[in-house]
Amino acid sequence: MNQRLKALVTGGATGIGRSAVLALAGAGYDVAIVYGSSAAAAATVAGEAQALGARTLVLQCDVSDDAAVRRVMGTVDEAFGHLDALVNNAGTTATWKVKDLESLDMAEWDRTFAVNVRGTFQVTRAAVPLLRKGTRPAIVNTASIVGLRPGPQPLPYAASKAAVVNLTRTLAWNLGPDIRVNAVAPGWMEGEWMERMLGDKYEDLMGKRARLTPLRRCVTADDVAEVMLNLLTANRFVTGEVVVIDGGFSAST
Repeated sequence: MNQRLKALVTGGATGIGRSAVLALAGAGYDVAIVYGSSAAAAATVAGEAQALGARTLVLQCDVSDDAAVRRVMGTVDEAFGHLDALVNNAGTTATWKVKDLESLDMAEWDRTFAVNVRGTFQVTRAAVPLLRKGTRPAIVNTASIVGLRPGPQPLPYAASKAAVVNLTRTLAWNLGPDIRVNAVAPGWMEGEWMERMLGDKYEDLMGKRARLTPLRRCVTADDVAEVMLNLLTANRFVTGEVVVIDGGFSAST
């Protein structure tokens, strides 16, 4: 009997993470779902993944806490024994008033980098021994289009995603040839994250963005998960790349 593949997804309870968990479960992976604070949502997606045939682990962890990350990885080791795929999706942002530098709270700046950049590194570092025991192991990091070009998003979020882009390429160099490392850079994405960012302007601004996009809509979490799964299971000679997922918007404006 073929052994099921094993994956770990941080930020796996909602949004892109949830879609990644379900895509991996549907592709034959057992999945460790790591969440920060959304316990109920994590339990729900675990049930959905189990309905697709996956064995799941649901683990709470602040990825900025290295000791907590290593404890979680120890639990995954005991339960799974190895990893074949890692999705570094946990992320946070800061609040600010656009173009008002004084409106930034530096504690939020530090927290954004601690989760988005340090957390990505710490989870990767702790997972490497398990990935080395896996089959054709691969990592996908969640970057963002704002890590590649300017936008109205909070400065620490954009800067942290630019750091994730560089970290992806640097990790690919350090972990090759055994472990491939790539990233995805979604554009404006439908759903709760952008609803929070845009507030009552969400429908209007998302509609305008869709009309300016060659594929005439904005990206969804499922679109991102589809690319993540492809990077994890195919593209065997691709590493250190950042795949933009925005329906062609950035290529045409």
